[in-house]
Amino acid sequence: MFTGLIREFAKVQSLQNNLLVLEATYKPKIGDSIAVNGACLTAVEIHAKGFSLELSEETQNKIAIENYKDLVHIEPALMLSDRLDGHIVQGHIDGIGIISKIVPHSIGTDFYISLNSELLELCIPKGSIAINGVSLTINEVLEDKIRLTIIPHTLKQTLFTRYQEDWRVNIETDMFARMLKHFLDNKNKNKLSWESIDKILGSY
Repeated sequence: MFTGLIREFAKVQSLQNNLLVLEATYKPKIGDSIAVNGACLTAVEIHAKGFSLELSEETQNKIAIENYKDLVHIEPALMLSDRLDGHIVQGHIDGIGIISKIVPHSIGTDFYISLNSELLELCIPKGSIAINGVSLTINEVLEDKIRLTIIPHTLKQTLFTRYQEDWRVNIETDMFARMLKHFLDNKNKNKLSWESIDKILGSY
């Protein structure tokens, strides 16, 4: 589990086959989970200046892999004693979004992210979403996209300052929205009631 709060920017040294080599000040242990641009990966080697992680074929097909060069967001897995300042992020990429429009304001910048219908139906106004591993709030759900307003502090602490229109980004929708949709879609098959769903959600 992660929070969607970026630890640091890591420098990509190489990405060959299934091995991603990063240069970073953070030093994990072998076997640790690290979210890289929001995708949960496993550290398999530790180097003097960083570490290496493995990417399965499924992961490579699911993520915006062209963004795994130059700088990437990294976040170590959440410890039970940590403070949860973002939202609960699993590090499982649901799909790809496309930045369709960027509108700067005097305070903050609006990012419009185009999504397919499957992702869009999991988005709710003022709900949470992770974009390239960054925990953000959905301001508005439109016909084929969402609008996010990113404050200056978040811009400085993330790579969003580098992002441009037409860039693809990793999307992880809210875990509880996915869970609720799954229960409702399978309500008749599983014979779930709203009372059952409420008990399940209350256990998290």
